[in-house]
Amino acid sequence: MTTAPRITRSPAGRTTGRPVPRDVLTACRPRQWVKNLLVFTAPAAAGVLTQPAVLGRTAVTFAAFCLAASAGYLFNDTRDAAADRLHPAKEHRPIASGRVPPRAAYALAALLAGTALAVTAALGSLWLLALLVGYLLLTAAYTLVLRRVAVVDLAVVAGCHVVRAVAGAAAAAVAPSTWYLLVVSLGSLLLVAGRREAELHVAGATGTRPTLTVYTVGYLASVRSITSSAMIVTYCLWALAPGDFPGLTPRSASIVPFILVVLRLNLLIERGRGEQPEHLLLHDRQLQVMLGVLALVLAAAVHGP
Repeated sequence: MTTAPRITRSPAGRTTGRPVPRDVLTACRPRQWVKNLLVFTAPAAAGVLTQPAVLGRTAVTFAAFCLAASAGYLFNDTRDAAADRLHPAKEHRPIASGRVPPRAAYALAALLAGTALAVTAALGSLWLLALLVGYLLLTAAYTLVLRRVAVVDLAVVAGCHVVRAVAGAAAAAVAPSTWYLLVVSLGSLLLVAGRREAELHVAGATGTRPTLTVYTVGYLASVRSITSSAMIVTYCLWALAPGDFPGLTPRSASIVPFILVVLRLNLLIERGRGEQPEHLLLHDRQLQVMLGVLALVLAAAVHGP
């Protein structure tokens, strides 16, 4: 005769026991893996992503960063479990609600981080491996210390996005341009500032992010304005740089959908929908269409005559 697993009560009054696979997968936050698509952007911009070898290495790098990101989320959510129970949305997370025990979360985080390192090491690039190690250390430092320092927390989260982008370039053995790095950095900062701005409107959010007691909506809106303007100017300088084909080219034509993407993001953030940037990418149809048009025009610029 089989017996049911022992059920206990968490300090918050929630039931805990043996975690089910669905809860474990949810705790890994697979929806946020969409951020790791950044690893494909540098190879795509360089026009080498269509090469099977490059595509394979980039796909492996994408998988490694998905594993590493989930390890960071598990570590962060375990450390934040008590505070997350005070948040109207985060209290339902598997670790905060007690459906995934802390010990199991820590063990899985270590397993995922180790697997990510092993997979990356198998690619044979020390630079790529160093980037992944740096990413893991940066996410751990953020969880333990840096998220409590205003402005620095914005830079660190944005920096994690930049590391993903540079890792994609390393996987494809291409050198990312200064323009590319600037646009990625500014775009990442725009999304992070928008996320903090949205969180300020959520009751209980200040209990999970200490810096929210320092930030104001006006300050974060100004950060968005500055980064949006700088990103558009930077992109335009790249797109309008003198080339072999004067006049209207796919590269210069990409300015229009690019600006529309920036404007759409700011509108969504202004309406309080910036707390989960990955949700916007997955569900906002207008944003998806604009990004699709931008990708097609840039593909024409990269692979055209």
